[in-house]
Amino acid sequence: MITLVVAHTGQLDPAALVAARSLLEGVFEGEFTDHDWEHSLGGVHALTWAGSELIGHASLIQRRILHRGRALRTGYVEGVGVRADVRRCGHASAMMTALERVAAAAYELGALGATD
Repeated sequence: MITLVVAHTGQLDPAALVAARSLLEGVFEGEFTDHDWEHSLGGVHALTWAGSELIGHASLIQRRILHRGRALRTGYVEGVGVRADVRRCGHASAMMTALERVAAAAYELGALGATD
């Protein structure tokens, strides 16, 4: 059974955070750094579970983006990844939809920076 959990970093138990970090390290093939992980914490996480296995993660973190001298409260997407064997099944879309709802309710702007 697939379950999508949306929770703040402070609401997640240590095992879920370890699973998320491990998943992202695998997804990014060793290129997910301590710095990347730190940027993924302190906001709202969308976690996709297949039973007891974490198969997807994304987080929405508060940032400030300056635009024309004004600081915009921004929900910035970090740490998005889905395990390779379950990609193209809609898991990333479901996580992003959940975080988009949070961003629309809590922030002036939503943003992300995509990489390969």
